[in-house]
Amino acid sequence: MSEGISLNLSLSMGLLVLFLLLLCFHESCCSSMYNLKGHISVNRRVDDLLPEIPPSEAPQPFLPLLAPSPLAPFTNSTVPKLSGHCLLNFTAAESLMSMTSIDCHAVFAPLLANVVCCPQLEATILILIGQSSRKTNMLALNGTLAEHCLSDFEQILVGQGAADDLKKICSINASNLTEASCPVKDVNEFESTVDSSKLLVACQKVDPVKECCDQICQNAILEAATKIAMKASDPLNMEGHNVLSDHSTRINDCKSIVLRWLGSKLDPSRSKEVLRGLSNCNVNKVCPLSFPSTKHLAKSCGDNISNQSACCNAMESYVSHLQKQSLITNLQALDCATLLGTKLQKSSITADVFKLCHISLKDFTLQAAGNQESGCLLPSLPSDATFDKSSGISFICDLNDNIPAPWPSSSRLPTQSCNSSVRIPALPAAASAQSGLYNEALKFYQLFASSAILLMLI
Repeated sequence: MSEGISLNLSLSMGLLVLFLLLLCFHESCCSSMYNLKGHISVNRRVDDLLPEIPPSEAPQPFLPLLAPSPLAPFTNSTVPKLSGHCLLNFTAAESLMSMTSIDCHAVFAPLLANVVCCPQLEATILILIGQSSRKTNMLALNGTLAEHCLSDFEQILVGQGAADDLKKICSINASNLTEASCPVKDVNEFESTVDSSKLLVACQKVDPVKECCDQICQNAILEAATKIAMKASDPLNMEGHNVLSDHSTRINDCKSIVLRWLGSKLDPSRSKEVLRGLSNCNVNKVCPLSFPSTKHLAKSCGDNISNQSACCNAMESYVSHLQKQSLITNLQALDCATLLGTKLQKSSITADVFKLCHISLKDFTLQAAGNQESGCLLPSLPSDATFDKSSGISFICDLNDNIPAPWPSSSRLPTQSCNSSVRIPALPAAASAQSGLYNEALKFYQLFASSAILLMLI
């Protein structure tokens, strides 16, 4: 079981580092910046900062000191300017909205988008519409209301400190609040078409681990979505080569209707658990990284590697591009390693360069600038960021999880969370006490997020 830490993200510290970096470029004061290294040691190896654990003992939680400064946007929320036309009850979902604004905080939304922010954002929208259907009897908004409600939704989140470009970050638009191509949006028609009791039993409680493998709730949702999608014209009687594609799109649109119905039958907190558990299955199936061309790697690492140093330098340079993209889960890192390994094999690289060059799963996630062992792998189970007035924004990372990246082979099964041979912890060791804090490590953890953001901008 890997060790877990709570990564404290101090916004004021991030702004300070950004200011110093800009000052360095503007006033040519890099020498002064260098003198700060004695006070803010960001180049220390992570292993040197962590407590030693005998091989015979289970890893214990490691807690850094809490960052001293509060995060201003969450203590001084601004009053949003609402349209006055949206019928969604944002007040009733106040805690859900607050959690979404924390998960999608202005500074860290791009880093947490794929795993935390966007799944939480989408779940919140589904629940809001589902809860409103109790009064409106409708599981979708019309186009005009959708525009107003999405604008109000965004204004409220931004007023609580969330990013002001969430629609772009999470690819959300007003049509996501409508029925789109699904032919059913009336609650009575929905419940008369599907086996609603069977659907509710299958999805009222979702195990985030077992569901991804057994797909009990997912299959029930697909069955219900298919039934209501068939309320439209029979696709077999339609003409054109896009019929099957259109029917598939309609089923996907109807899945949103099914999820909103579930959001109307469960309380918001339970709905969130179910929806985040379902979305997490999809999150962990796909590597979200963009891979540059591997052609230049074939020159250094192809055929029989004559110069190991040149090959590993090329690999390090290549992987550094991946480390500037986003935070990913440990299972996503496994998917990314498999994908990259397959691409390298197609480029005639047959040797296990992951092992040769000591590439680990942490090398596929965002890194703190200047630290070669500071990759943060998020847990594979659904998680949220947390906010504390004394420490700011925090989220769980596996900083001790040095799992070697597996090299693809014909004998190895595809990378899946259901593969019993894959030994990846879903969550780090839970912290249960505030004792045993390490002063030397504090500065590293405070600077992780700010240095990671700066690294993305380079």
